[in-house]
Amino acid sequence: MAGMIRKLIASGVAAKVIQEARKPQNQAKIKKAISDFQAKRSGGTRKY
Repeated sequence: MAGMIRKLIASGVAAKVIQEARKPQNQAKIKKAISDFQAKRSGGTRKY
C-alpha cells in the first residue's frame, strides 16, 4: 500500500515539474542553469 502511495506522489511531482519546464520563462532559467553548471564543471567561463 505504501509503495502505491509513493508512486502516486512521485507521478504527481513529475507531472508538475514537466508542466513548469514547458513555460518559456522557466526554459530560459533552465538553459542558464545548465550552461552555468557546465562552465563550472569544465573549470572555465563560457560566454554565449
